[in-house]
Amino acid sequence: MILIQRVIQESYYCNEDVVFLAKDLLGKLITLKNADGFVSAIITETEAYAGVTDKASHAYGGRRTPRNEVMYGSGGMAYVFLCYGIHYLFNVVTGPKNTPHAVLIRGVIPLEGIDLMLARRKLNSIDNRGFNGPGKVTSALGINLSHNGASLTGSAIQIKEIGVAVTTSQIKVSKRIGVNYAEEDALLPYRFELLDKMIVKKNVLL
Repeated sequence: MILIQRVIQESYYCNEDVVFLAKDLLGKLITLKNADGFVSAIITETEAYAGVTDKASHAYGGRRTPRNEVMYGSGGMAYVFLCYGIHYLFNVVTGPKNTPHAVLIRGVIPLEGIDLMLARRKLNSIDNRGFNGPGKVTSALGINLSHNGASLTGSAIQIKEIGVAVTTSQIKVSKRIGVNYAEEDALLPYRFELLDKMIVKKNVLL
């Protein structure tokens, strides 16, 4: 049982500092309910994408397409897209309307609905390596293109505060993965990862 569960409201996501939010989302809980059942997982790894000024962002230079249009909405929505025709990637849209920032969710620790997540990942037991990539995250949680544009305060996907205090010393900071095309922006320290993931999980359970 989790001690605290409070759905994070839209005002939180409208913060214009996407780097702050990428770090602050560590230790938060994602929950998702669909026809298969209910699952939840603690966020352990994120990447920040800073809108029109970030060469790694889908919205760099003000680019606006049918695929990335959801990024231009108000913060607090899901931006889901298919990467290389293989994996769905789940991003949290942040910033006020027309400020297309986003936070990619790269890693989680399963908490509830573990058997369902293991079955989706075709695994026999929990291993951090089974849930430490953005495609693995969406596979485990059951996220697909039908969730693109969904409110993160709605009935399907929610992100919740669960009382986990993550300090700077608990966060590994590094450059993002797979964005070499972004030239100098590929070196930005916009990837954030919890150093001790299992301790965080134990701290939220009775």
